[in-house]
Amino acid sequence: MLGFRYIKFDPSQHVIVFKGGKMVKEGRGLAFWYFAPSTSLMSIPLGSSEAHFIFEETTSDYQEVTVQGQVTYRISDPASASKLLNYTLDAKGQRYVSQDPEKLQQRVINAINVLTKTQVQQLSLREAISAGDKLVTEIQAQLAERQDIQSLGLEILGLSILAVKPTPDTARALEAETRERLMQEADDAVYSRRNASVEHERSIKENELRTEQAVQEKRHQLENKDTAHQVELEESKKALVELESQNSRTQADARAYSLAAVVKALAEADPKIVQALAATRMKPEALIAAAMSEFADNAEKIGELNISPDMLKELIRKQGT
Repeated sequence: MLGFRYIKFDPSQHVIVFKGGKMVKEGRGLAFWYFAPSTSLMSIPLGSSEAHFIFEETTSDYQEVTVQGQVTYRISDPASASKLLNYTLDAKGQRYVSQDPEKLQQRVINAINVLTKTQVQQLSLREAISAGDKLVTEIQAQLAERQDIQSLGLEILGLSILAVKPTPDTARALEAETRERLMQEADDAVYSRRNASVEHERSIKENELRTEQAVQEKRHQLENKDTAHQVELEESKKALVELESQNSRTQADARAYSLAAVVKALAEADPKIVQALAATRMKPEALIAAAMSEFADNAEKIGELNISPDMLKELIRKQGT
């Protein structure tokens, strides 16, 4: 209708309207009439976009690896993006008049490629294969600080490294090496288990030997203590015997001294008196026997001796008793 058109944009589109080379309107999700011959429309998408990438890089030990991942980003500053990229729509407002919007994704991927190459070249093959999280942290931090990303008004929402893979030949070599290492670890585990069993058995035997040795030492100590006790007892007996012998000698000496004194006294006394003293303690039959002995000694002086039967009988009875 005489060049006037009505257009309506989604809320995910930031619209900038130029008329006569000047910006006359901008905002999200606008709907308005415009005069197509003298109006230019720019539509900048504000939604997030995802880009997948696969890079072939070389590690510090000259091994090739493939880095696979994806990045999520969005335009957070439409004004900055519109200054560097052409988001102008055609007269009908249906498609872009240039290919700049399609090149934005490649610019992001190129920036990631540069940073990935720098990081991977600092790592060895083994380090690179297991450095996915480290690569994400380093690349995402540096990506947000890049001037070209900031000038485009981009915000990096997320970065993921899905895989870092070596070449097939290198992968097979690593698998063989890993397999050999695992087998070696298994052999080491078996050896360690057997060695632990031997050590345990040795510890048990050592404990048994120490226990036996302790028992022998205790038994030896008891035997020594018993021997010492026996020696002490024998020495006590010896001392007792010596003391008894000494006491016996002392008693014998005392008796000998006493007997010598008695003998000396008797030797100096009258025999008749001694006999009389002895007779005082004799039994009647002993006195009769002594008298008979005296008669026998003086038989030549005795003419005749008469002994009555009763006295003889009594003497025989006493002797029998």
